[in-house]
Amino acid sequence: MILVTGGAGFIGSNFVLQWCANSVEPVLNLDALTYAGNLTNLQSISDYQGHQFVHGDIRDNTLLQKLFADNRPRAVIHFAAESHVDRSITGPQAFIDTNVMGTFRLLEAARKFWNDLEGPEKESFRFLHVSTDEVYGTLGQNEPAFTETTPYAPNSPYSASKAASDHLVRSYFHTYGMPVLTTNCSNNYGPFHFPEKLIPLVIVNALAGKPLPIYGDGQQVRDWLYVEDHCSGIRRVLDAGSLGETYNIGGWNEKANIDIVRIVCGLLDELAPPGSRRVINQKTGKVVEAYSELITYVTDRPGHDRRYAIDARKIERELGWKPAETFDSGIRKTVAWYLANQDWVKNVIDGSYREWIDSQYKVDQQ
Repeated sequence: MILVTGGAGFIGSNFVLQWCANSVEPVLNLDALTYAGNLTNLQSISDYQGHQFVHGDIRDNTLLQKLFADNRPRAVIHFAAESHVDRSITGPQAFIDTNVMGTFRLLEAARKFWNDLEGPEKESFRFLHVSTDEVYGTLGQNEPAFTETTPYAPNSPYSASKAASDHLVRSYFHTYGMPVLTTNCSNNYGPFHFPEKLIPLVIVNALAGKPLPIYGDGQQVRDWLYVEDHCSGIRRVLDAGSLGETYNIGGWNEKANIDIVRIVCGLLDELAPPGSRRVINQKTGKVVEAYSELITYVTDRPGHDRRYAIDARKIERELGWKPAETFDSGIRKTVAWYLANQDWVKNVIDGSYREWIDSQYKVDQQ
């Protein structure tokens, strides 16, 4: 059995679904079901006996000890985290509580469990920590991409909290000899992505005739990784990664935010033409002819990193992994998924979420 934390969230649920489709090994799925956790993500395996869901918090020592004792997992894959930069700016406390203290509690519970193992069970145990490229800070336009040895320079409360958790995981390897692995990924996109992040937000707002908010000049560059590729990369690191090592997982797709928005708008024009759907621009009251009409520039967020880029050659060289999707194929699959799953979108967008979006993306009056 493996223990997955945060397995009802975006990346975690995709990992659980992929695992259940490709392995008979059972999954114990622990998730606190915060606003971004959604059990409907896992509806397709609701009757699958190899998946057991537990509603709980990674900061709950008693629960963690019981889960380890009762289930004796051979690996922990740790996704559970607060992950939205904007929310970390307005409310950093939750990020420290979950990403730092939660990871610490999980590490402690796993270490106590691992210490009591013997023989092959102890040798085969793994703790895989899933992190982000944001811990490396920001890059200039012509600087080389982040490697696993790039110095940490986090610039937001979110990335600082993830950097702290990365350092904790590293310390447990060097201090206690605990068999840990760390992955640092670039921006994920794909099915079940909560619509506060760029790509799903653009899709949801465009179909509703709402403004498509672009921070600053829209030239912030990110590397984009299809979520199913990320999950396959994690599985490969779990299977064959060297203990104590870090592996960057990227998509080799550097694109500016404004270009992402225009690509998504073009796909929506093709797959869900606004004229045929009678999409009304909520600002002008007119029928939208092309979704790009809705692009709206808003005041940039504080400390906004200019560019992220992942050098993923280590995982390809050492473990033979590389992404299967191009950005063109992955983004088409993503837009098509959201169009086919409008009920899922409606269910995750509640009143509090709409209020948060409205307060966050204020139209620039300049």
